[in-house]
Amino acid sequence: MTANKPILVTGDRPTGRLHLGHLVGSLVNRIKFQDDYDCFFLVADLHMLTTHYDKVGEVERNTLEMVMDWLAVGMDPDKSTFYVQSQIPYITELYAILAMFCGVPRAERIPTLKEKIQDMGVGENYSVGLLGYPVLMAADILMFKATKVPVGEDQLSHIELTRELARRFNFLYGEYFTEPEPVISETSRLVGTDGNRKMSKSLDNCIYLSDDPKEVEARVRTMYTDPNRIRADIPGTVEGNPVFIYHDAFNTNAEEIEDLKTRYRAGKVGDVEVKKKLARAINELLEPIREKRRFYESRPGDVRDILHEGTRRAREVAQGNMDEIISKMGLFKP
Repeated sequence: MTANKPILVTGDRPTGRLHLGHLVGSLVNRIKFQDDYDCFFLVADLHMLTTHYDKVGEVERNTLEMVMDWLAVGMDPDKSTFYVQSQIPYITELYAILAMFCGVPRAERIPTLKEKIQDMGVGENYSVGLLGYPVLMAADILMFKATKVPVGEDQLSHIELTRELARRFNFLYGEYFTEPEPVISETSRLVGTDGNRKMSKSLDNCIYLSDDPKEVEARVRTMYTDPNRIRADIPGTVEGNPVFIYHDAFNTNAEEIEDLKTRYRAGKVGDVEVKKKLARAINELLEPIREKRRFYESRPGDVRDILHEGTRRAREVAQGNMDEIISKMGLFKP
């Protein structure tokens, strides 16, 4: 970690174990980013409260489970900073400041906010905290003066709001924040095993990074395929077929994939063979991840130490930045 590198901020809500959708959507890129950026990876527990405030009893276990997955895939605390969002009070302090000049209609235009409200089924009876979560995300980013933020296309609106708030601050109080640039993930969402538009824990359509080989095989066996193909000798559709989407994403044997696609289109291979080879490919991918995760499962104290040290470092950086922000604004410092 060095101040000479550009700063990157991203993270996850601590809702438990991570799955293949997280792997292709964000984790693979984070591993690459570590060498080129000073990365701040946050455990977004305050964001978790916007929709799961009644489940705080699960946060500690879920945080440890999630960070074990971070470590298992190769995110390195010696290269990056792992920290707990709620333990950095300066983030919420900046959130309060930014909220003062963010209009309610502007926050309400965030598409993912509308999506969350719809998913929760609360109508207009949603919390102030949920309404403000796009501003909290802006505070997460600006608190560490991030210049790059990895996002999927569905989150570009968050970065635009962050840039607007940075510009507004600079206009009111003088130049301080650099407007962060998004780094678009090539694969922002992975279709669920049930054919749903995204892999989601709440829909139970996931393959988890920590699933054992038998669990992977069982989940793959029940995967949604071409609904019009009721027999193996009927030509099937490959495009948009979840099983082949997964083959393209996780099977490293390109020749095998092409053979399966050719035979599938011609009605010369059954779903059983296609799924069996997919399960094998996913297990080959996951085995080294599972092995490394088992190492940390036997050493939960090491995971806590990593979070403790990373949070201490993040708090120190945030405090220095907040002192500069307060001075820039001209607020009274007794």
